Amino acid sequence: MAYFSLNLYKEETIMKFSESLKKNEQFREVYKKGKSLANKYLVVYVLENNQNKNYLGISVSKKVGNSVVRHHLARLIRESYRLHEDMFNSGLNIVVIARNSAATISYHEMESALLHLFKLHGMIKKEA
Repeated sequence: MAYFSLNLYKEETIMKFSESLKKNEQFREVYKKGKSLANKYLVVYVLENNQNKNYLGISVSKKVGNSVVRHHLARLIRESYRLHEDMFNSGLNIVVIARNSAATISYHEMESALLHLFKLHGMIKKEA
């Protein structure tokens, strides 16, 4: 009997130039030393990390909704970031916080809100 493994993750679905912020200390450092900007749906903190890649952290409070809503928002943020990842400058720690008003927005509204804040932070690469 032959066994084979299925690769369920296509290579292009993984963030190429970024990793996740995981530890509480990493989030706290970005909150304390980073620069923040906000719009109606999101708050974004950015801190330079002097490395060649970005670290992305996503925070969605229990006040926003139940676990299904929170995970949905986290997936929308992560996917919006991943699809535009090649546009962003590298060497940054980024924390994205979803506000209560984001609980019912569509993917396109999330994408627009995220790109808006990244432009305000000057994170988008200049066209050559």
